[in-house]
Amino acid sequence: MSEASHHVADARADNWVERILPQGALPYAQLMRLDRPIGWWLLLLPCWWGLLLAHISEGTFPNLWFAFLFFAGAVVMRGAGCTLNDIIDRKIDALVARTKSRPIPSGRVSVKQAIVFLAVQGLLGLAILLQFDGFTIALGASSLLIVAVYPFMKRITHWPQLVLGLAFNWGALVGWSAVHGALSWPPIALYVGGIFWTLAYDTIYAHQDREDDALIGVKSTALRFGGQTRLWLAGFFAASLVAIDTALWLAGTSFISHIGVALAAIHGCWQVSRFELNSPARSLALFKSNRLFGLAVSVFLLVDCFA
Repeated sequence: MSEASHHVADARADNWVERILPQGALPYAQLMRLDRPIGWWLLLLPCWWGLLLAHISEGTFPNLWFAFLFFAGAVVMRGAGCTLNDIIDRKIDALVARTKSRPIPSGRVSVKQAIVFLAVQGLLGLAILLQFDGFTIALGASSLLIVAVYPFMKRITHWPQLVLGLAFNWGALVGWSAVHGALSWPPIALYVGGIFWTLAYDTIYAHQDREDDALIGVKSTALRFGGQTRLWLAGFFAASLVAIDTALWLAGTSFISHIGVALAAIHGCWQVSRFELNSPARSLALFKSNRLFGLAVSVFLLVDCFA
């Protein structure tokens, strides 16, 4: 098999996974999307939001061990979610130009091998989750139902991005719970803000596959909104920022944390202004830029912890 045949179409060429890993490990790293780190960033950042907001609310310094556990858990569980998604979507992926080179539809990993790999990732995720208190363990485990149903949503609704938001932002609740051992209104508002954020960035992402999705009968918000997408994006970003800022007020943060939300608002406006309906390359670039949106909130929450 040629070197080019090992590359996945929607990953950056000559990424570190392809450069460093042996050929036997490469398809499993691609199943985990290690060659596309933006996914675990978007899963991790709400965890850090919840963790930092909880520490601000009780006036303590950030728990670095918890922050690391969330990082490790985000990488592993994002990998598990992608593996599950690829197992379920293997026939659809084989019909889409952007995804047909993935390990399962390309034949480099069998379904049986992928299932075993999924089980290994699940055990690693469980080992990480068991480092927390009982309430947080139960809360984290309860997200698995959403993760399990998400891959099927594109077959039955134009709103799979909403279900993805429910799953990807669960960490906002878990991050708060890791500190307080319970939930309250600030993490709930933060969770709602994260859901609207996901609706915005994953709608942008879905525009890469709009034509293929329409041909094979797969649904998405990109198809639902069509030419009205820019207006919907503006609404999603606005709702996200209002909910996140509400969470900060409820938790009693200082003005420092609100600076991060203001910077995220500027970034959201920039994304809306730069969005192009028929430019897959622009959609991918804007989607990836959402790490900066999330980091803007995280960094100023971190600074506020020490203020």
